[in-house]
Amino acid sequence: MGEYFFGLSEEQAILQDAARKFARSEILPRAAALDESADFPADLIRDAAKLGLQNLLMPGDLGGSELSSLAAVLVIEELAYACAGVTTSIVVNDLALLPILFGATPEQRKSFIEPIVSKQKLASFCLTEPGAGSDVAGMQSRLEKVDGGYTLNGAKQWITNGGKADQFTVFATLDPALKHKGICCVVVPSDAKGVSTGHHENKLGQRCSNTVSVHFENVFVPESALIGGEGSGFKLAMKTLDASRPMTAAIAVGIAQRAYDEAVAYAKERKQFGTPIAGFQAIQFMLADAITEIEAARLLTYRSSWVHDQGQRNSLESSMAKRFAADCAMKITTDAVQIFGGYGYTKEYPVEKLMRDAKLMQIYEGTSQIQRLVIARDILQ
Repeated sequence: MGEYFFGLSEEQAILQDAARKFARSEILPRAAALDESADFPADLIRDAAKLGLQNLLMPGDLGGSELSSLAAVLVIEELAYACAGVTTSIVVNDLALLPILFGATPEQRKSFIEPIVSKQKLASFCLTEPGAGSDVAGMQSRLEKVDGGYTLNGAKQWITNGGKADQFTVFATLDPALKHKGICCVVVPSDAKGVSTGHHENKLGQRCSNTVSVHFENVFVPESALIGGEGSGFKLAMKTLDASRPMTAAIAVGIAQRAYDEAVAYAKERKQFGTPIAGFQAIQFMLADAITEIEAARLLTYRSSWVHDQGQRNSLESSMAKRFAADCAMKITTDAVQIFGGYGYTKEYPVEKLMRDAKLMQIYEGTSQIQRLVIARDILQ
């Protein structure tokens, strides 16, 4: 276990370096402009895919990079250092395709994963609803049985890449009274009759990642598009989130590391009372806390991915990593703005964007409060 925490293999180091070079040469110079315009970074996503930096967890025989969870985390942290919005746009394909990977037949994998991955298309994960975010079992999107399949009706909210996706992985219930036992997972093409998307949300942070509502009105879903059988949707969603949480935590670590690096460089250069502010204990303590918390968040994140790679259930570890890394990112970016002072409050410097981007880490893919519930339930069972 030690080799994963205290040193990377040669292969992992090469992968990390490739991701770092792409992030800092291609994403970083455009991050501020993409944030300002909220334009979707389609070309950067394509370029990442060509380098094997997308579809990270998908099998090689389906066109994916087939990385371990730990290797995927190494890539994602580097991408997020440059821009969390671009990284979210790249990574969401794995989130959308994991339920299919976990629950599908070989034929379904070939039908629903390979075309997305091999043709560099996009897929979206449709779980959250306007009235059901943290309360997944309270979803209202309905599947009704008809000849040859189902009819899907409902709405999904905050769907990343939803306005750009070719395919949706949708969770809906056969009967809301059944709660989690009635939830099913189905695959729906974005151009299916009855599918529509709302406007791109004007967000606080991660502005270039496409976020929309998705509406399903009497959409026919063939039986062949049901993943894992009726009633297995909730378990597939939870298994997917266990696998994806280390990746989400890695985005938070990348944001925090960037904010720290910017703050250190600025503190060494900015002078007050004739001396660099890095010489003041008040600043030193903020920076000392920041790097300590980043290292702790990184180790929690690596461990949560390592546990997953061992084939073990990582709900506890991934929730701890996501909760801690997200909260650290928010604190560290806020402190970075404070260190920059008035300059940090302007868009001329990157720390205000990092602070806005960090806030979403405490909200999406399970709020920090929900992660605490998951952790508490696990340790008290």
